[in-house]
Amino acid sequence: MNVLMVWPKYPDTFWSFRHSLKFIGKKAAFAPLGLLTVGAMLPTNWSKKLIDINVEALKDEDIAWADIVMVSAMIVQKESAQAVLIQAKEAGKITIAGGPVFTTGHEGFTHVDHFVLGEAEVTLPLFLADFAKGQACAVYQSDIRPTITETPIPLWSLIAFKNYATMAVQNSRGCPFNCEFCDIIVMNGRKPRVKDAHQLVCELDSLKCAGWQGAVFIVDDNFIGNKPRVKEMLPKLIAWQKEHGYPFKLFTEASVNLAADDELLVLMRDANFFKVFLGIETPIAESLEECRKTQNTGVDLAEAVRKIQRHGMQVMGGFIVGFDTDPKHIFTAQVDFIQKTGIVTAMVGLLNALPKTALWYRLEKEGRILRDTAGNNLDGILNFVPRMDTQYLINGYKSILNEIYSPKKYYERVHRFMHHYKPAVRGTVSRVDIIAFAKSVWHIGIWSRSNYLYWQLLIRTFFTKIKAFPLAVELAIQGEHFRKIVHAID
Repeated sequence: MNVLMVWPKYPDTFWSFRHSLKFIGKKAAFAPLGLLTVGAMLPTNWSKKLIDINVEALKDEDIAWADIVMVSAMIVQKESAQAVLIQAKEAGKITIAGGPVFTTGHEGFTHVDHFVLGEAEVTLPLFLADFAKGQACAVYQSDIRPTITETPIPLWSLIAFKNYATMAVQNSRGCPFNCEFCDIIVMNGRKPRVKDAHQLVCELDSLKCAGWQGAVFIVDDNFIGNKPRVKEMLPKLIAWQKEHGYPFKLFTEASVNLAADDELLVLMRDANFFKVFLGIETPIAESLEECRKTQNTGVDLAEAVRKIQRHGMQVMGGFIVGFDTDPKHIFTAQVDFIQKTGIVTAMVGLLNALPKTALWYRLEKEGRILRDTAGNNLDGILNFVPRMDTQYLINGYKSILNEIYSPKKYYERVHRFMHHYKPAVRGTVSRVDIIAFAKSVWHIGIWSRSNYLYWQLLIRTFFTKIKAFPLAVELAIQGEHFRKIVHAID
């Protein structure tokens, strides 16, 4: 049996980093971990091929080779996913679909023979057993939250590492919090399920043995959702990193309460974490209460950010505008908070109601849902009727992006971050880093209109915080990407 696994195209967003990739000679920011893991779950006697359309085109001969075409996708990839399914079905292939966009909205897709929804550890074996008997059903789904201690190591051989900027592994699923807008708890639940420490180290070891060195994203819904288990695992990870010469720089997603745990901050720093994404959402307390982001209330959010920065980790922040209780000054409040904290990578989006979330059901009950979401909160399109005037909200949202990603404001933020940041990441300067620096000199240092700000940053960093010099170059490059994304939105 020949099975073709397809990872659809991402549109151009903040997270695509498309405009940054040219500096490091990569084709995609992140590898498709879900499909790599599913590949390891399929029968060993099946021939497997993976096409990531973000890396290479899906050709007719790829589909002609296959007996089965499997597609997984996020919501933001749904248009590309549907196009792949149509192409495969018109070629007479068996089509199978799974992953987040199908789990929360499979009813909207056509040309699919079998939906394998939810977590593959539960539903994929059921499908495979029925398929082997010629009795496969149209839909497989389950509310069971499986243990992930037996999830196999991803099948790294299905991809070429040279195409990617970052690899990914998973340590846990689920988040203990109950944010109204979040679909993570819909798909993965509120009780974090954690892999054994030995299991995670084995995955990292397999990644290293396969030839990877560099950035690794631990793609947990909330890395610190189960703090005791994380604190149990991190000393083993620290020992492994030290033994192997710190081959990986790590980053992840966590909740703001990370800043309240000094022990955890030290452990993460010593394990070579250099970035963490926090869902800050808004500095307005009433809006945090509205969206049930209670873990962020009663907290000095600015000091929480600075504390993490002082422990050697860059804070990437998620922000939202469009809550019912947002005041008229929300746009200046967001800009002021982002600037004063030095959150260089500030992902600001319009609130959208994702399928099957508590927000979706509330707005549907109130008759305020307009359409399905595209999954891209940067497209300037609302899928619900806001309390604030719609055009005022959209214009204010765009004003935030235009201001924080103007060269002057962006580099001001980098300098503020560098002031608080205490470099702690270990690793060597790679050939890719040197090439990226050389290209940045040419494209930003010579030809960019922000070249003065670029040289000011690099010179100041070189003389005051030399260990942060590679990060300064990286942030300058990312700034070019963010500005182009914002320009496209506007």
